[in-house]
Amino acid sequence: MRHCDSRPDSCVPFVDPIERVKYRFEQNAQLSLRAAASQAAPIAAAAEAIVGSLMGGGKVLSCGNGCSAADADYFTAQMQNRFDRQRPGLPAISLCGDATLLTAIAADEGFEHVFAKQVNALGHPGDILLTLCAGGSAPNIRFAIRQARERQMKVVSLAGGGDHDAPGDNDCDIEIATPSDDVTRILENHRSVVHCLCDLIDLQLMGG
Repeated sequence: MRHCDSRPDSCVPFVDPIERVKYRFEQNAQLSLRAAASQAAPIAAAAEAIVGSLMGGGKVLSCGNGCSAADADYFTAQMQNRFDRQRPGLPAISLCGDATLLTAIAADEGFEHVFAKQVNALGHPGDILLTLCAGGSAPNIRFAIRQARERQMKVVSLAGGGDHDAPGDNDCDIEIATPSDDVTRILENHRSVVHCLCDLIDLQLMGG
């Protein structure tokens, strides 16, 4: 049995574990090369916007669903603790990590409000909202973006190539779109984007 995607030369033995691992690494590498061309500029712009917010006394709020929630937590960990170099912690808050708060809001207001209500409570003009969506923009993300707009915050969105929202649903300042519709590849790419953001933030704050 062989596994093929849409490219005729991509067939690999499905049951051979070594070839299967090589295939997955190959797919990741090919996406990384494509993404570098399209994502470098918006990543640089997003890092500049985040640094501008931090320098002005602002902070970064981040959110996502499922595995993207883990990436929101991960970004916050790199900011509050450190990335590659020792430095003072930077103000960042994940809106995904408090199960008590999330379930309380979901029970009282509905799950679509679990992030928006936190943005309303914690967000201030000049702050940044970082959203991560691997499999399409969910209602709770769209509600959070709208609330961020009302709070005069800037919005940076990490999205997949298949995200096509209705006008106004994803009203972000900077979109970093992964050139793929494969959720696994998108998640791998989003972690790389987070690393690039953290690296550029440190570079701008601390120099080379």
